[in-house]
Amino acid sequence: MEGVVVKNLTKTYGKEKTVAVDEVSFSVRKGELFGLIGPDGAGKTSIFRMLTTLLLPDGGSASVDGYDIVQDFRKIRSSVGYMPGKFSLYQDLTIEENLNFFATVFGTTIEENYHLIKDIYIQIEPFKSRRAGKLSGGMKQKLALCCALIHKPATLFLDEPTTGVDPVSRKEFWEMLGRLKEQNITILVSTPYMDEASLCDRIALIQGGKILSIDTPRNIVSAYPDRLLAVKANEMYKLLKVLERHPDILNSYAFGEYAHATFRDADTHALQAYLRGQGLTGVEVKDAEVTIEDSFIKLLH
Repeated sequence: MEGVVVKNLTKTYGKEKTVAVDEVSFSVRKGELFGLIGPDGAGKTSIFRMLTTLLLPDGGSASVDGYDIVQDFRKIRSSVGYMPGKFSLYQDLTIEENLNFFATVFGTTIEENYHLIKDIYIQIEPFKSRRAGKLSGGMKQKLALCCALIHKPATLFLDEPTTGVDPVSRKEFWEMLGRLKEQNITILVSTPYMDEASLCDRIALIQGGKILSIDTPRNIVSAYPDRLLAVKANEMYKLLKVLERHPDILNSYAFGEYAHATFRDADTHALQAYLRGQGLTGVEVKDAEVTIEDSFIKLLH
């Protein structure tokens, strides 16, 4: 059963008709945790705003929980939860007042759906009389998620929920999403962080308004076609320049303390000799484990 169906969805902006979303199609099963993965400006927020009926599409169609995003916008607004990328709750209201307000808007109470937010709320409950504007990034994010869940939505849209949040809060947040999935809530999350992609059931890699690939994280990584090498030397900048000049180079880029590189003919001993011959010291070459980020970069070329 499909929770979200998107067909050739298109969005343009301005007099220049700049294409932000370019005939995007995908579907999300009910109860699935689906990730839209891509850098800033890839079109993720525009897609989420169309699916939550905040923007009208310029082409294509989509449905959420069986409701058309244009014809049935009122029904969608009452059945989905939406956490935008920018904190948008009432800064002057306390944690408790914000929650009560959102529960009232949807004709429910905190008590009625407390089981959905309990794991998150107990972490911010000691500060329930603190104004939202005075909260830390991680606590703002937890409050925003509580407010998006308080009416027990069938589908939850989270637009870059962990941007600017500390690593501990990021980890806690994804653990919460795993527990919410067990409640059979369909979750769509967008993120620029490639390491978060592996925590989703399926992902769509997106760039420039176009989807590059849709599959499980494991399948996307296993589809990587080349042998990937991790290369290290004492001078990273010089190493990258030398790799670019290699006659058999396919691709190379910095990846932490190593450079990741692919070649038409990946002979590690010959590569080490080549790099040393170019005056590099501390040379190390080994096979690298392919990540989602490597797969994404490969699809861009």
